[in-house]
Amino acid sequence: MCDLCMKHGAGGKWYLNSKHYSDKIAEQYNLRDFLLEQYKNFEQVSMRKVHGFNAVGLDYRLRMPVIGRIMKNIAGNMLHSTKPPSDPFKPEGHIGQVVPLEDAIAILEECAAEPIIEKNCMCRYMSRGIKEACCINFGVMSEIISKLPRFIPEKDKFHLTRKEAVDRFTAHNKKGYIGTIWFGPFPYINNLCSCENPECAGIRPRFDFGIMSIHKAEYVIQLDHNRCDDCRACIQKCPFKAIEINPLNKNVKVNLDKCYGCGVCRHVCPQDALYLCPRDTIPEVRGRY
Repeated sequence: MCDLCMKHGAGGKWYLNSKHYSDKIAEQYNLRDFLLEQYKNFEQVSMRKVHGFNAVGLDYRLRMPVIGRIMKNIAGNMLHSTKPPSDPFKPEGHIGQVVPLEDAIAILEECAAEPIIEKNCMCRYMSRGIKEACCINFGVMSEIISKLPRFIPEKDKFHLTRKEAVDRFTAHNKKGYIGTIWFGPFPYINNLCSCENPECAGIRPRFDFGIMSIHKAEYVIQLDHNRCDDCRACIQKCPFKAIEINPLNKNVKVNLDKCYGCGVCRHVCPQDALYLCPRDTIPEVRGRY
């Protein structure tokens, strides 16, 4: 299990610990006011200075040997903070993990606090100007988003039943979107997203710069070579470029170091040759999240 599970999972996966979805947490930390302030000013958050740094020229600075290392350390500490949330303009305690379809369904069926909504993805909107409803929120966050029209989808249904939420997430997952679950902020869970790489503001810091903004899934993909017919559809589907061609025999292979365990590649395999396996049962990647 990842360190989040060890610290906050009560013996299981942290995101299946129902206490993190409780309205009591929202009341304890006054998260209604905190989240309303944060999401009212969502587009400004990425441009505001944090510890003297803002997003302007960030790519260049992060690649600098000394300054980049300092910035990554600051960012990592902020994202992993377990202090009571205090500043809505800082991404404190906003850490997440990739989840496959099966665990996302368990979250929606067993843990998510009602009401449940599906809002427009702000990562897509800010990067491409496209409003697509694919981020599922629950509990207090649902109340907050209801007050902010720009997050509310114009065509798709906004309020969802649990079954509708499962159906929507499943459709996104089969489309190739990456399931992710987030503390936002710690210790409250209110976001189950269907992300795209590289647009996702939570995935990109890790994928591009090595900042631990998100953990890989509790699983890793495995390939049954006896079933695989080398159609290579999975290579095109994998959002992390973790499925490759073996240069020696030209067969499909999985690069375990690159695999985030999202499982979306399974949806395009005509032979059902791909399956998820618990990460800690594979020696090559055990403990590497």
